[in-house]
Amino acid sequence: MAFGLFNIHSFAGVTEGGVLGLTLLLDHWLDISPSISGIVLNMICYLLGWRTLGKEFICYSAIAGGGFSLFYAVFEMIGPLFPNIAQMPLLASVVGAVFVGVGVGLSVRGGGAPGGDDALAMSLSALTRLNIKWIYLFSDLLVLGLSITYIPLKRIAYSLLTVVLSGQIIGLVQSIGKGKRRVCRLTKRDGGAEDA
Repeated sequence: MAFGLFNIHSFAGVTEGGVLGLTLLLDHWLDISPSISGIVLNMICYLLGWRTLGKEFICYSAIAGGGFSLFYAVFEMIGPLFPNIAQMPLLASVVGAVFVGVGVGLSVRGGGAPGGDDALAMSLSALTRLNIKWIYLFSDLLVLGLSITYIPLKRIAYSLLTVVLSGQIIGLVQSIGKGKRRVCRLTKRDGGAEDA
């Protein structure tokens, strides 16, 4: 995730939805620094995650968030690997979505959340039983819709593509193999065969 955000999104000018996009909106509309609004919004989302998903969630989230920050700092020291990606926003949208989707999907699959919007999506998924990919899509579309007020429509279209793809990839990575494990657990508990 850190690799994709640093090397692709930050140079291509393709924005994200969720908390990151919301901090940019608050900065534009209310002149509240993202360094302040980001902490406040993330803490609110993590609090909801802790209440819904428990203490283990906070531990895994601290590892995921700390790992993201560490690797982002490493990539900043290395410098950009694809400096010309800004001239290819369509490619940047797709490739960036893959990095973000796989990175966040692995964190969510492990039970943690690298960002506040990930915590919020996990919590809402647990409370509503909706697939996490649809929760990501709804929240990202909401933030991107509001972002039209200050981001050119063409860049919003690329941002829309990246958030739709990354949300679907997160849901896919998070759900790979879940059905099979559940069936195996049920058959073992019920005294059935070892394999389903």
